Amino acid sequence: MCGIVGYVGGRQAVPILYQGLSDLEYRGYDSCGIALLDGKGILTAKIAGRLSKLRELLKDLPPATTGIGHTRWATHGRPSQENAHPHVDCRHEIALVHNGIVENHRELREELISRGHTFTSETDTEVIVHLIEEAYDGDLASAVRKACRQLKGSFALAVISAKEPGRIVAFRQSSPLIVGLGEDEKILASDIPAVLSHTRKIAVLADGQCASITRYGLEVFDACGNLTDPDVRVVNADIDVAMKENFPHFMLKEIHEQPEALARVLSGRVKGGLPHFEPEEFRLSAEDVRKLQRIFIVACGTAYHASLTGKALFERLAGVSTEVDLASEFRYREPLVPSGSLVIAVSQSGETADTLAAMREARARGARVLAVTNSPVSSLAREAESVVYQRAGIEIAVASTKAYVTQVLCLALLAVHMGISTGHLALEEARKITSSLQKLPEQARKALKSEARVKEVASDVSRFEDVFFIGRGVDYHTAMEGQLKLKEISYIHAEAYAAGELKHGTLALIEQGTPVVAVLTDPSVAEKTASNVMEVKARGGRIISVTTPLTGGAFPPDPLDVEIQVPASYPLASPAVAVIPLQLLAYYAALQRGTDIDKPRNLAKSVTVE
Repeated sequence: MCGIVGYVGGRQAVPILYQGLSDLEYRGYDSCGIALLDGKGILTAKIAGRLSKLRELLKDLPPATTGIGHTRWATHGRPSQENAHPHVDCRHEIALVHNGIVENHRELREELISRGHTFTSETDTEVIVHLIEEAYDGDLASAVRKACRQLKGSFALAVISAKEPGRIVAFRQSSPLIVGLGEDEKILASDIPAVLSHTRKIAVLADGQCASITRYGLEVFDACGNLTDPDVRVVNADIDVAMKENFPHFMLKEIHEQPEALARVLSGRVKGGLPHFEPEEFRLSAEDVRKLQRIFIVACGTAYHASLTGKALFERLAGVSTEVDLASEFRYREPLVPSGSLVIAVSQSGETADTLAAMREARARGARVLAVTNSPVSSLAREAESVVYQRAGIEIAVASTKAYVTQVLCLALLAVHMGISTGHLALEEARKITSSLQKLPEQARKALKSEARVKEVASDVSRFEDVFFIGRGVDYHTAMEGQLKLKEISYIHAEAYAAGELKHGTLALIEQGTPVVAVLTDPSVAEKTASNVMEVKARGGRIISVTTPLTGGAFPPDPLDVEIQVPASYPLASPAVAVIPLQLLAYYAALQRGTDIDKPRNLAKSVTVE
């Protein structure tokens, strides 16, 4: 959830830490701070609020070449200077920043207080620095490992000690942490954007690993304290991708990047007119696929909406019964997972705590695991048997856009591939569908041409406090994603309903002029949805419809209604195109209301706590 940065090298640490935190601010932004080792001891500067407020405090700090920083998304304790990281021990000799949750913090706090420790914050994090203080015997890495053995939960840590200048100790358990390997310097971070301007060479820490980091070296210890070889990789990403370019917000930039993102998903994955996956992407043989009786898809938020479309794709194209679960519910409902089932875990970051927990629960029950993720250095990517990368590129805005459409396309390609293996799809039909999927990038590009019209509509929608979205089949899935985007960034109350459910109670909420967004892109159900639209119109609702040339005009025109057309695409993958005007509607409504679009209140990009 939170962002961690650390620097040790020959340059001044403060500007590097500040820029790194800026690159990670999408992970949390209700408080922030840094701690430095200046040769005399530990100096801290922290504050409640956005990173920009910290800048003034940093001007008075002395030169230092080692430091750690943190930008927070609150879990324990309100946003305040006292609760902001870094936290220090009683002697002010050890400082620590933390991403994650310590589940047993209450009992640990009580024990530490009984032994004479003084706490200055409401956070769960502070117990860790006091445990390290107790365990410290001259070896910071050893003390960190001892302290972490007492913790339950998820934690990525960066720790410094006044007694060990020029050293940062890091520990990872269920929260992401990487080390950028520069020339005579190291940059520790929660995510890739914070290191890209310094190096493309990174070491990825695995769960249970502890790292001792100096200017000239990196030592990695396993859970037993034994030295182990670091997992070093070269990241082929461009820092320009993480910049806004000429767009006013990252979200708008990322909406416009969707055609290219969809094209990257397809690149090299279609051969002979059929979906093609490399062995490491899809490790199930055709025989394995034919034996499947059940597919489970686990995901959260936007990824869950993409997964609902995945269910329709797998059942209709592969002929395999498929369940979609909110990952946060899956592990607690005692799911019946037949041995040999396939579990598909979908997560943009690959670090979503609920999705990881659900995946591990399914694997413990004998399921095989396939991941759909955007991050090659994530926990999900390392733990799954097979990994299909979304190739969406770096996504900075908290409200996900291009990650959603690439998830839909990845699942569609997988469904066609598996449908061939099960025999549910004839090759001719599979080629026809694949050809339709290859048109999605261009169709998405044309859908972006609705921007000017959507902007006008958004100006009106922004005045309302309640907006409803309806659709049937995959159009309902699109509606669900559209309403999530609108309430995420504009703070307008929005709800999505299966269109046929309106008459079972929800019509009572429709008043004169209430905006109702109707998605009608699937010709097979457009007529039924149109009937539900007429029920809304009869109660005074104002219709904003998303249609295609095949479904436009499904209901009688009205001067008060608005129709936004997108290209007709393969119906089961239509959310990858139909969602675009809904993303733009959310963006421009939020712009009209003056909200912080890239950093909506109370939210963070990567949800690494349960």
